[in-house]
Amino acid sequence: MLSAALHQQISHQKVLPVLVLDNNEQARVLADCLLEFQLNAIEITLRTPEALNVIEFLATNYPELIVGAGTITSADQLQAVQQSGAQFALSPGATESLLHAGRQAEIDFIPGVMTPSEAMLAQSYGYSLLKLFPAEVSGGCALLKALGAPLSELNFCPTGGISVRNLAQYLALDNVPVVGGTWLAPIDQIRQHNWKQIRDNMLQLQAILTD
Repeated sequence: MLSAALHQQISHQKVLPVLVLDNNEQARVLADCLLEFQLNAIEITLRTPEALNVIEFLATNYPELIVGAGTITSADQLQAVQQSGAQFALSPGATESLLHAGRQAEIDFIPGVMTPSEAMLAQSYGYSLLKLFPAEVSGGCALLKALGAPLSELNFCPTGGISVRNLAQYLALDNVPVVGGTWLAPIDQIRQHNWKQIRDNMLQLQAILTD
């Protein structure tokens, strides 16, 4: 399920930054930078012990952000991120229990798929925007083009293997309003406090999107 506000924002910014954060200080620096480049919708993955605290910090201190939670693999995690203040959530997969929990949740939920059958199952639960993961190894643009005809009502957010090298190819597809990616702020650059490189990454993205 996807609210109009979230759909409008991610379709506008074209790229959903996927962030792996260890603490609130990293979150603060990145939030200021992301907002400067109008990347208001972001995904915080549940890959670190402090992820829920980071989500709560951003949701509380940066009302301009639309804070999402990624790597959701259970209904309990979906409930936890909702309580932490996340406004939407994404999963790498689409189990029936998660699809059901997403329908009951008070926040937007974007399930992950990799095959036509998984996409059809998610569609049967009422989902119209799906995360294609891992995008590149599952077929990438060729797969999305093939899915476009029989599943024309579905849109996808491909994630996994997306970079400046292939970004434009994905966004040129009719069924791809947004892509997800870690390359804007890779975990190694964050932990090295290489904020200049991260800013340069965003400048490069801006140049590609306005070309």
